[in-house]
Amino acid sequence: MSKIAFVGLGVMGYPIAGHLSVAGHDVCVFNRTEERRVDWIANYSGRWASSPAEAAVGADIILCCVGGDDDLREVTLGEHGVLVTMQSGALLIDHTTASAVVAREVAEKCAERGLGFVDAPLSGGQAGALTGRLSIMCGGTEEHYLQAQTVMNCYALRMLRLGNVGSGQLTKMANQICIAGLLQGLSEGIAFAKNSGLDPLQVLEAIGQGAAGSWQMQHRGTTMVADDYDFGFAVDWMRKDLAICLAEARANGSDLPVTELVDSFYAEIQDMGGYRWDTSSLLRRLPK
Repeated sequence: MSKIAFVGLGVMGYPIAGHLSVAGHDVCVFNRTEERRVDWIANYSGRWASSPAEAAVGADIILCCVGGDDDLREVTLGEHGVLVTMQSGALLIDHTTASAVVAREVAEKCAERGLGFVDAPLSGGQAGALTGRLSIMCGGTEEHYLQAQTVMNCYALRMLRLGNVGSGQLTKMANQICIAGLLQGLSEGIAFAKNSGLDPLQVLEAIGQGAAGSWQMQHRGTTMVADDYDFGFAVDWMRKDLAICLAEARANGSDLPVTELVDSFYAEIQDMGGYRWDTSSLLRRLPK
């Protein structure tokens, strides 16, 4: 069993840290909101720290799951970041959805201190985190990836090393690009079915096992028909992710016209007040 520090107890980090505790690892957690870490301790065996640096003292493996690039820099490279106290030979695993640029930046600082680093963004949402059935896209050396596997097995259904540092984040960008297009297509299909006088639930049943079927149709189709969006992956988070995708596309010469269009549609959803609505709320902007 490993001595583990976990930084960031959000909707993903909280249950992931819980799986590590249940598996028997020695877990110390940090979260900016003290109430969240106190609540975690009430539900799982472990300790909490008052800073990322304190959490990382003596840890073999440190995991982060925070909001974005700036948050990651703060909890890793900042005055009270984990790199201040990480011991030589320790491994930092980052589950944040962030840019490949910041992944390489943190990895470089880790290498200077004799530390390992794996960028490992997640797919599977809160449900996957709760059930321990996440998909994890990894970038880093083979040695560090194999080391990371020893703990990620506690909450992953599948994981794959895609290449060197940054590859995990680039793969997550491809994931978000695909999701954006799928959700817009699903929204248009449901709206078309309704406007044609069809029962949209019957339509989803009829086409769900064919070529049009997808995870989004299976898990979001019925809630979209019910006009229910007060759950799931927030529009604000998706816009943050798509901004990362579009910036990377400009850097590598990719053309993402559909992604740009869907991002503008999400801006309309935000204008409607849907900042925290699930990403499937794209249907809200279509005529009924």
